[in-house]
Amino acid sequence: MDDLLAEFLAETRETLDALSGEIIAWEADPSDRGRLDAIFRFVHTVKGSCGFLELPRFETLSHAAEDVLAELRSGTRTADAGLVSAVLAIIDRIGELTEALESGAELPDGDDRLLIAALSADSTVCPITGAAPVVMQSANKAPARSIRVPLDLLDRMMSGVSDMVLARNELARRLREVGAETEVGGAFERLSSCLADMRDSITRTRMQRIEKLFSALPRMVRDTSAELGKAVDLDIDGSDVELDREMIELMRDPLTHMVRNSIDHGIESADVRAKRGKPAAGRLSISARQSGNQIVIEIADDGNGVDEARLVAKAIAGGVITQEIANALPPAARAALIFAPGVSTAEEVSSISGRGVGMDVVKSNIERIGGSIELDNRPGLGLRTIIRVPLTLTIIASLTVSAGGQSFALPRAAIEEIVHVSSASIRVDTLGDATVATIRGRTLPLLHLEHVLGTGRVEQVTGRTIVVVSAGAGLSYALCVQAVHDHEELVIKPASPAVMAAGVYGGMSLPDSGVPMLMLDAAGIAARAGVEPEEANPIAALTHDAAAETGPELTSTLLFHDLAGRRRGIRLGVVERLEDVPADRVAETAGRLRVTVDGRVLPLLGCEEAAPQGSMIKLLRLSDGASELAYAIDDVIDIIQLPPAMHRATSEGPVAGVALVQGEQVELIDVFWLFAQAEAEPAKEERPLCLLADAEDRWSREILRPLLEAAGYRVGFAGDGADVQPDVVIAAGDPVATGTAPVIRLRPDMAGANDGSVYRYDRMGLLAAIEAQVAKRRA
Repeated sequence: MDDLLAEFLAETRETLDALSGEIIAWEADPSDRGRLDAIFRFVHTVKGSCGFLELPRFETLSHAAEDVLAELRSGTRTADAGLVSAVLAIIDRIGELTEALESGAELPDGDDRLLIAALSADSTVCPITGAAPVVMQSANKAPARSIRVPLDLLDRMMSGVSDMVLARNELARRLREVGAETEVGGAFERLSSCLADMRDSITRTRMQRIEKLFSALPRMVRDTSAELGKAVDLDIDGSDVELDREMIELMRDPLTHMVRNSIDHGIESADVRAKRGKPAAGRLSISARQSGNQIVIEIADDGNGVDEARLVAKAIAGGVITQEIANALPPAARAALIFAPGVSTAEEVSSISGRGVGMDVVKSNIERIGGSIELDNRPGLGLRTIIRVPLTLTIIASLTVSAGGQSFALPRAAIEEIVHVSSASIRVDTLGDATVATIRGRTLPLLHLEHVLGTGRVEQVTGRTIVVVSAGAGLSYALCVQAVHDHEELVIKPASPAVMAAGVYGGMSLPDSGVPMLMLDAAGIAARAGVEPEEANPIAALTHDAAAETGPELTSTLLFHDLAGRRRGIRLGVVERLEDVPADRVAETAGRLRVTVDGRVLPLLGCEEAAPQGSMIKLLRLSDGASELAYAIDDVIDIIQLPPAMHRATSEGPVAGVALVQGEQVELIDVFWLFAQAEAEPAKEERPLCLLADAEDRWSREILRPLLEAAGYRVGFAGDGADVQPDVVIAAGDPVATGTAPVIRLRPDMAGANDGSVYRYDRMGLLAAIEAQVAKRRA
């Protein structure tokens, strides 16, 4: 009996999730016989099952609802708002009883007779009524074949596959050691391919359609709009997008808050909309789509948008910002004030909103799971909110670091930048018992990972690497590690309770190396070290940038030591690249020093004589867009921002003037003079253009694009609008339409597939494939 009851409760709960949306859609279109039949089948099934299971309250409620729905099916009654509200109340009570039975709690009190009485045609008992939102979504689909599997069984399956992957890696090492024959190698490749498919399939069993998250929205929109006396048409798109089941639960509260805000704050009342020439019913659209390894959820309405002037006034009154900062804020920063604690545009506090509590929590919760939230505000026309969250919390894009002789993983979403320690580029100071790092004018607490974890002491920072970590909500710090290794996508699972109790770990993983690795928790490390947010104001960075905009325009400048050891600077915009060349490529010909680079002869400045044979020369490749020249240097110091003011040179020459940088005089190169004197070589033909198919894929923008640009290619993204034919298209999935350009497809797994694709972390293979396609195209 217990198994039958559990099965009944599970089926009832799943059907309830989808049924509320069906009832709202049926109210908007009472002639939809298909939805009416679906609702009738549900209550009929509940009535039949609960009689056998001895659940009298279920039976009484479902029997009453079945009678009314039978009248509707026969045409003796017609659906109206009051009847729909009464049916919804019955189904809500069934849901409450189901939840109580599942949790083992006492059944909720309440007189079911009032709910049943509300179903009668002449009833004066009326639950919340209102115009039903028009729900536009995909047509009903045939139910997928499925079975119920315990979640712990799925986790054990995933763990087993991870162990199989480790065994495969061990086997691969043994085969390499003994020099396996070709036949054995082919069998091993098939085994690797099968394992990759199995791992992907088991990972997908954790995925659920986002429809589970969206199904409750029509009911919520109906009840909220009825309470506020507004009419709202709801449009839902992308319900078939799949998301990790854990992520769906974490997104439920933020999405609910955003939708209620759109109805309360955004969409105007019918009379106000009429004066503005808008339809009486507001439009609320919610969509989901997959972009790379992220899910993008958009909530858009055609209401009033965010009243930025009122928001700024509330922020000033609440002490969030000052009037001076407010005057310098750009529009994006004004709208971002909605995320500050205690700031709300509501005129009065209601049961729905107005207390200024919520949007800051929404932002913090989304950032905590590695997501982000953006606003596209159009005052008077509406607001579009874009939420980006990872596809899964089980597979996390990570950066591998080492400290104290051990390896750890850091979520890539928490990393702002990586810098190597050097005496010139950053400054490390000790203030009392604390250590701080100043990186390009930004001061951050410096934490040695060994100190935080208690695995050792670090006396010197020289030779170490600093990872700037953001833990969300304005919380950033500099994490000093022994070394940074590689980017990996790791399968994360909970560590033992004793390890998780430390508060600095987010789980563990078994990478391909076979050595267990712990995932660091960025927020937990900050809490252990006692790091406070950079500013109490959550939009401090925006206001700081806005205030900076009121000052003089700054110029990005490359600082370097020339061959005589002098500190000099040059505008970064004219520097194409930095490279080392052998000294034997430099010769004095035709009355000046010249260097041979990439099969071309460039004028060489910055040195008076050729370097000794056998040595290497470091060159800055400079370009004005039409010609190129080379400038010899000793080493690069840093990239800084300089104001245009400087002390001018007394005569024309290679030095335009002198500026004061960190208390030292720095000579600034006169770029105009260099190109005027150098008789620079005309630039070679335009560099090949690589088009990346997925413009919103973070991996393409943050990892692939810098690699291609460093290799000398131009990079564009599909949909940028540039009317230029690419030389090659690089796609991770289905390529975009690109005319005659060849396509290089990237695959996420190292295991080879005989389809011509390239493993996306195979640097040499990818660059070789691009070079071959470009050469073939330009032949």
